[in-house]
Amino acid sequence: MDLPVSPIPSGPVARKITRQVRVSYGSREVLVGGGAPVRVQSMTNTDTADAIGTAIQVKELARAGSEVVRITVNNPEAAAAVPVIREQLDKMGIDVPLVGDFHYNGHQLLTQHPACAEALSKYRINPGNVGQGAKRDTQFAQMIEVANTYAKPVRIGVNWGSLDQSLLARIMDENAGRAEPWSAQAVMYEALITSALESAQRAEELGMPGDRIVLSCKVSGVQDLIAVYRELARRCDYPLHLGLTEAGMGSKGIVASTAAIGVLLQEGIGDTIRVSLTPEPGGDRTKEVIVAQEILQTMALRKFTPMVIACPGCGRTTSTVFQELADQIQTYLREQMPVWKAEFPGVEEMNVAVMGCIVNGPGESKHANIGISLPGTGESPAAPVFVDGHKTVTLRGERIAEEFQSIVLDYVKTRYGRHQER
Repeated sequence: MDLPVSPIPSGPVARKITRQVRVSYGSREVLVGGGAPVRVQSMTNTDTADAIGTAIQVKELARAGSEVVRITVNNPEAAAAVPVIREQLDKMGIDVPLVGDFHYNGHQLLTQHPACAEALSKYRINPGNVGQGAKRDTQFAQMIEVANTYAKPVRIGVNWGSLDQSLLARIMDENAGRAEPWSAQAVMYEALITSALESAQRAEELGMPGDRIVLSCKVSGVQDLIAVYRELARRCDYPLHLGLTEAGMGSKGIVASTAAIGVLLQEGIGDTIRVSLTPEPGGDRTKEVIVAQEILQTMALRKFTPMVIACPGCGRTTSTVFQELADQIQTYLREQMPVWKAEFPGVEEMNVAVMGCIVNGPGESKHANIGISLPGTGESPAAPVFVDGHKTVTLRGERIAEEFQSIVLDYVKTRYGRHQER
């Protein structure tokens, strides 16, 4: 068989270079676009008027890895709570930038509550919910004026569930005059994109610098999102925020978000992402942050936490020991990262393999930084451990999990400690 002339390409494609937007709070600066890493965002689901409860959830999201957190600002009570939330976060040592999410009355809240306008690091404006008719331009201009006064960036976030109906009607009329009219779906796509681009153009006409604008066009269908963002990326150089709106619950929301976001990221499109999961009743809001991080890490776009490689199990692995150990190690690694990322730089690049039998166990363990191959059904009750490709010890007995966790910790300290030469 003839070998290819050149190596088969691998890895993500080059990112589309956009303008760079700075989202900052104090000394903390998050760069969006312009070649910066793809950023992870999330949003609280607390009543923002509950300043303490909201601050606690923001802290949880930030510690899980959300680099920017959005909060609802929907009434005067919420607006008045924003500076209190910022103060509480400062007391807890959480410097994550806050984004205010405004609909319908943002022009009033931002002008009537200057402390809120100043405490926020960025404003999200939905062009479809700014106002109707003649009021729309005035109210949009008021929000941009406040953003300019405090030098705040904005995300102009269009959503197909709240699209500007007058703009949609205009594009439908234009379509009716075509010799070959577009489909209703294509008209909807064009309305989303036009709304974002015309609003951005209007913001710049009002004095907003182009490097303070981020765009998004949220939809809930995978193929719709891919089609809209491909065209939006072709027609502008603003940074783009990706995410399915109303992605859904559980595995459906995770799979849909991953399918849509993954395709676009692989094409170099997207500068920030959010996985909009509907939590289970009483569920942990931080799950959407973890999923977003795992999308970026599994695509080799960023590194957040050591990855655990584990086999799915089969008839050779009737014991649940390897499953329990994989879950324990994965939880342990993620819980340690808030401390480890400061003490052990580079640890997020580590791979740990927890395998269930001899078929692929030793081989996969050798490829990882640290790996353990647990005994499968009928195998000798021994678990060889491999460190950087070499077998170092064989564990036996009742304390395999504790001993392996200790080996992982020793490796982290030895390999990634600051005293090591980088």
